[in-house]
Amino acid sequence: MKTVIATLNAKYIHTSLSIRYLKAYAAPDFDVQLAEYTIKDPIMNIVGDLYSKKPDIIGFSCYIWNIEETIKVIQMLRKINQELVIILGGPEVTYDVTEWLKKVPEADFIVIGEGETTFKKLLTQLHDRKDYSGISGIAYRKEGKNVIQPQGEKLNLKELSSPFRFEEDISQLSKRVTYIETSRGCPFNCQFCLSSIEVGVRYFDREKVKEDIRYLMENGARTIKFVDRTFNISRSYAMEMFQFLIDEHVPGTVFQFEITADIMRPEVIQFLNDHAPAGLFRFEIGVQSTNDYTNELVMRKQNFEKLTRTVTMVKEGGKIDQHLDLIAGLPEEDYPSFRKTFNEVFELRPEELQLGFLKMLRGTGLRIRAKDHAYIFSDQSPYEILGNNVLSFDDIVKIKQVEDVLEKYWNDHRMDRTVEFLVTTAFSSPFDFFQDFGTYWDEQGWSRIGHQLEDLFRRLQQFLQEVNPAVLDIAVGLMKYDYFHNQKYKPRKPWWNQTFDKAGRSGIYESILEDPSTLGSDYESLHLTEKELFKHSMLEELPFNLKTFLETGLIDPKSTIMLTYFEPAGTGSQTFSYVK
Repeated sequence: MKTVIATLNAKYIHTSLSIRYLKAYAAPDFDVQLAEYTIKDPIMNIVGDLYSKKPDIIGFSCYIWNIEETIKVIQMLRKINQELVIILGGPEVTYDVTEWLKKVPEADFIVIGEGETTFKKLLTQLHDRKDYSGISGIAYRKEGKNVIQPQGEKLNLKELSSPFRFEEDISQLSKRVTYIETSRGCPFNCQFCLSSIEVGVRYFDREKVKEDIRYLMENGARTIKFVDRTFNISRSYAMEMFQFLIDEHVPGTVFQFEITADIMRPEVIQFLNDHAPAGLFRFEIGVQSTNDYTNELVMRKQNFEKLTRTVTMVKEGGKIDQHLDLIAGLPEEDYPSFRKTFNEVFELRPEELQLGFLKMLRGTGLRIRAKDHAYIFSDQSPYEILGNNVLSFDDIVKIKQVEDVLEKYWNDHRMDRTVEFLVTTAFSSPFDFFQDFGTYWDEQGWSRIGHQLEDLFRRLQQFLQEVNPAVLDIAVGLMKYDYFHNQKYKPRKPWWNQTFDKAGRSGIYESILEDPSTLGSDYESLHLTEKELFKHSMLEELPFNLKTFLETGLIDPKSTIMLTYFEPAGTGSQTFSYVK
């Protein structure tokens, strides 16, 4: 009986670790074929490709991000082939199993929880006597009644086979994110998270993990993300793995971790600051809220003072990018409280600040006790909240406006100096800037249309013109600097009306050619000819002293001539300035 395990990833660059563990565990007794798609793929295309594989058994790995599309695929497959055995597994169908048996009658079996052993035993019975009564962790129907058999003992993770040694994966390793886990479980009990349900942390064999990482790097993997819920729960383990990755990494490889920042010891951070190559590591830190009462209600232990110490030390080290997460909609965190949380976390200036919204995941304590806080939420995955006793739907819409422009104007780092000026000088707080701009963005209908890079600058300029014209000139000057600073090639048509006409530019260029020292020693070292200067540079006047601003962050209202030279090979740009 031919078996296929499939899943729908959120993006093409993602890969599914779960289906690879199932395939590895089933071998050599069963030769399982993998099939990965994305939630953006047309359903008919997915069904057509799966049908072409002629499976007798097909399993689907189900998550909140793919369950709705997966159900559509299953329904179509069942109509085409009544004999096909369909198995569902994954965290989305592990909870409320009776509801899933009713909701998806096309599915023959549901694998509950950790699936490696259960799936293999199920395949054995499907190929043999078809006696499912002795299999722990499955649900199915028998004579019109639901049969739900509880999970058995947890796996010994040290005995699991590697999920990475499949020849068909090698060609894709350099193009996609590779996920790896060195442990399962979480020591914490946060009531909004599925990881809190499993008690304790179990570890994989360290030497096998290292061998897997060596293999992945040797075969081209460049982005390797650890999915451990708290990578640094064991200081000695984290230090051993950090040392190993520093010693044996292949240049160009990036490793991402989810860490708990408030338990990270300063000496660990200092070790990374001293020894880790810049860009090798990336940290993801779930802050979620700085409201102590809110954290208490969701049984989340967090020392924000120690978290701040960690994030600050890492940032000062300049080696590791940090991605901090917030969740809007946690219990008793109203709009003013969330504004405070946002501002306190933004004060740390993480490279990325992700603003998410509470999802009432099946099986979590928060969903079970949703009535305690008058939660209303979507019945469809991903079960995002629509309001609660302190946060209205209007509030949620407003915070979503913040999220929209935060992604475009902070996380994408298109105009860092401009945003820094606006959040510290032009608006009451960072949150107020993003809120005011996000609301304006939505009112203009921009959230419903696409945008080019230049549109982002034009739209910010329009917003400031109408909402805070007093800072417009300085802000536009900073926007011009940011725009040039991030360009690799000389722009064909800037988004503003250029300061100088042809004659004005020629006059300035002639002055520079006569005395290159005007722009400083770094410019002089380029030894640009007249042709190179005219062809590969641009001039612009700014209403402040750019050199002073870049060195001190202060606005000195002395007009500056800014010259930006764009490397002919497209490797970047250099900016020089002098006061008129």
